[in-house]
Amino acid sequence: MSEETKQLSLMKMTPHALTQIVAGQEELFILDVRNEAEFSDWKIEGENIEIINIPYFDLLDGVDPALERIPASKRLLVVCAKEGSSQFIGEQIVEAGREHVYYLEGGMKQWSEYLEPIKVGDLKSGGEIYQFVRIGKGCLSYMVLSGGEAVVIDTARMIQPYIDFAAMHGVQIKHVLDTHLHADHISGGRALSEATGASYWLPPKDAEEVTFSYHELVENEDLLIGDGKVNIHPIYTPGHTIGSTTFLVDSEYLLTGDILFVASIGRPDLAGKAEDWVGDLRHSLYGLYSGMPDGLIVLPAHFGKVTELDKRGQVSAKLGDLFTDNPGLNISDETTFRRTVTENLPPQPHAYQEIRQTNMGKIQPDEEERREMEMGPNRCAVHDH
Repeated sequence: MSEETKQLSLMKMTPHALTQIVAGQEELFILDVRNEAEFSDWKIEGENIEIINIPYFDLLDGVDPALERIPASKRLLVVCAKEGSSQFIGEQIVEAGREHVYYLEGGMKQWSEYLEPIKVGDLKSGGEIYQFVRIGKGCLSYMVLSGGEAVVIDTARMIQPYIDFAAMHGVQIKHVLDTHLHADHISGGRALSEATGASYWLPPKDAEEVTFSYHELVENEDLLIGDGKVNIHPIYTPGHTIGSTTFLVDSEYLLTGDILFVASIGRPDLAGKAEDWVGDLRHSLYGLYSGMPDGLIVLPAHFGKVTELDKRGQVSAKLGDLFTDNPGLNISDETTFRRTVTENLPPQPHAYQEIRQTNMGKIQPDEEERREMEMGPNRCAVHDH
């Protein structure tokens, strides 16, 4: 081994650093050593990311099969489920003389749970709005800050990042809202409200089976924060669920939950009510949203592909642009629309029935069970164009 090779070392890449690479469309080559089934179900994606899958057990006798397929000139990230296997394989690749080799800290487990807060903008009435991007899962949540108070919307299961962020910005979380009863991820809304003393709010039509007390989100009954300067205006927009509620924040930002995404629209089938709810979905999109100002900034609860992120990692679009560019908002024939949102849908989210039961409070899985239930991509959209 040459002196130069001895000095090479395996480096750690944090989920934050990987988020910057994905959002910035930087080049990266990934060797994923999970088994083929896990890889085919869910993987790291990006505009300039190349990725190959060689299971860990196929590399135990040596990493030559991987070296033959890895470009020598590119930065390499080795990925596994929890980081241990990727460290082992990465060290062997370094020993073979390769430079710029990294492993992903915490593996896909941590990638699935990492939240990246990004400032969306300032509020006209004073304050700010932030988007928390769960890039590995495609989930988006929000914090509205004004006058020392905050509201958190569509909270992820990992509540500590919101608590830390609020403390860092010197605000008290007063209200926690869910746009609907989620089926693709476990809501941290109730846990965050209990940890902070905030009020927890749910649409009552989605909460008929919940086992806990909550505040009812009623259409047009505004929540006010920051000495009453910033208003959060609930608008009933059923279709993804029977209770789906949109929030108009400060008359500028439209938080659409899982009804409308940047590149698609919400699916109506996750409670087994596709035929019943398709008419509601069409009315919410083509009736209610079409009558709103084009300049509203749409902030959805999910994204389907990383191409929906801008260079900062944010997901947003003007409502008027979506009525031009979003295929789900351009199906003029009602029969075609019904067929589109009820047939040929993507697979339903992993463990979505158990997730709904957890969000109702009917079952209480432990932390490891919750993590396992959430593994994989979100599948709340009709299509992922």
